[in-house]
Formats: sequence, C-alpha cells, structure tokens
Amino acid sequence: MHAPETPRRDTYDYAVIRVVPRVEREEFVNVGILLSCPPAKFLEARIEVDEARLLALDPDIDLETVRRHLAAMEAICAGGPGSGPIGLLPQRARFHWLTAKRSSIIQTSPVHLGRCLHAGNAVEHLMDRMVRVRRA
Repeated sequence: MHAPETPRRDTYDYAVIRVVPRVEREEFVNVGILLSCPPAKFLEARIEVDEARLLALDPDIDLETVRRHLAAMEAICAGGPGSGPIGLLPQRARFHWLTAKRSSIIQTSPVHLGRCLHAGNAVEHLMDRMVRVRRA
C-alpha cells in the first residue's frame, strides 16, 4: 500500500503594487499584487484601486493616468500582441522589468517569496492581506 502523494507546492515571487501620489512624501496606497509562478507558467497583476484613499493622500491626483499605467502593467503580464515590446519578453523578464526600482507614481514593494498549491489562490490571499481594506 502506497502513501497518498502530497500535492506539489510551487514557489512563487510577488510584489505589492503601490500608487505613490506625491513621491516626495513617500506615502502610498497598495493597489494590487504582481505574482510570478514559473512552474505554473503564471504571471498576473491583479489590481483594485481604492480611489477615495488615493484622493485622501492627494486631491489633485490624475486618476486617469494612474488607471492607464496600471492597465499597462496588466497588459504586460498578459503578454502577446498589443502589450508593447516589454510584453513580448519571456514571463520572468517581464516580472523583473515590472518590479525594477523606480521613483514614479506607480511602484512595487521589494520582491517576496512564497509557496502555493495554486497561483490564482495565492494572488487572492495576498490581495485580501495586502490590498483590500476591511470595513467595519
């Protein structure tokens, strides 16, 4: 009799996507998760913007520009035609390009490591933990 096989846990890298309305103040709002799981051939930017929180930090923030830049991140993750030259790179190269240090209004946290059974579930867990605000 054989013992049941333990499900394979894949290693993934992730970063929190942040909007920094006024870079000089270093205040930010977490707006998404960027997750790369090479064994599952998974790369996704999942984004949920709480515009009221951004406006609280900077009432003059250009929300349309923020939306456009975040949509570009999603397109680069999806890759393929229409995602620009970066979107045509291999998945790992796209992840590293997206998580490169920059001083713009859209930034990412340092890259962290995790293990999961399913990358999509890991993104949801991280969104709940790092992005979504629990309301009373």
